Amino acid sequence: MSEERIIRVGTRKSQLALIQTNNVIQMLRSLDPTLKFETLPMTTTGDRILDSALSKIGEKSLFTKELESALIKKQVDFVVHSLKDLPTTLPDGLVIGCVCKRDNPFDAIVLHPKHQGKTLQDLPAGSVIGTSSLRRAAQVQRIYPQYKIENIRGNLNTRFKKLSEENVYDAIILAVAGLERMGWHQCISQVLTPDECMYAVSQGAMAVECRADDEATLQLLNRIHDHTSTIACTAERAYLRKLEGGCSVPVSVFTEISDNQMRIRGGVFSIDGSQVVQHTEVVNLLFPEVPIPSQNAFVGIHCQTPSKKNEYTSAWAAGERLADVMVKQGADVILAKAKATSKEEIIKEHEMKMKKQEAASSLNIGGIN
Repeated sequence: MSEERIIRVGTRKSQLALIQTNNVIQMLRSLDPTLKFETLPMTTTGDRILDSALSKIGEKSLFTKELESALIKKQVDFVVHSLKDLPTTLPDGLVIGCVCKRDNPFDAIVLHPKHQGKTLQDLPAGSVIGTSSLRRAAQVQRIYPQYKIENIRGNLNTRFKKLSEENVYDAIILAVAGLERMGWHQCISQVLTPDECMYAVSQGAMAVECRADDEATLQLLNRIHDHTSTIACTAERAYLRKLEGGCSVPVSVFTEISDNQMRIRGGVFSIDGSQVVQHTEVVNLLFPEVPIPSQNAFVGIHCQTPSKKNEYTSAWAAGERLADVMVKQGADVILAKAKATSKEEIIKEHEMKMKKQEAASSLNIGGIN
């Protein structure tokens, strides 16, 4: 009798990450109740560093590196991510095996209880808005220059606690999808429209990463693969990779797909929101404007439906074309300035931490003497 296979699943330890991982497991179990799973929660670099803005940490793969290492070492069979956390270039041998049906990709305003019944535009001048995202900060600052944007880090539970208990923030901005997955729909005061705040690349989509040569896992994941969500995220990731963007630069997007036509709008903002380049590409997904490549992965996403490779190709090419047009319109200059500013902030952040460590060491030495 052969040994029963247990599918090992890697995840971050946060409550939201565990909920997302359990959602994926339940989707698979609903299709095959005989499947057995074991969850392996891990702490990532991004989870450990909570006293700095994401853009000031100066490292890539903040929420994925430890999980991907476990995948490469075959300690787990697949890993569940928020796709927006996954870099557009994956480690050799790994692919995004599927993208689940995308949830609401927009951003939400959560107001301090004292502002109950108001919207963002109703707040008094000088109100403090908390966010860890340069993308959100730039777009909100552009429309509401009268507000002060402050960094806020931590998981969703921590940010809610800071909002309600510290009395520093008048509002915080969070992803609608995360709030809804946590069951906190009632906390949403307002959902921002694309004209107010375009979302992050792949926001609202859960992705499952696995080894590229693990055919059994790829076939399993194909059962919960959502084609339309995958096509939209392929275009968005291609756009981001061509721009060489990340959490250190304010890059945003808005994508719609209907009747085999995709409309993708991109935005690149200066950190203070005063400068912006925006452009929209419209493409027929059925007829790619470039030759269909031989590879089976597009910006790290495995093509689960070979017969629809033309759509993957159209989406990928449209994302790259969007980035190219925006660069010609000056997006590269804005990005270069944003990256330079972020680099300076990273250096300052590291110097400040070194001084704190030196001061702490001096106090310890003095105490011993």
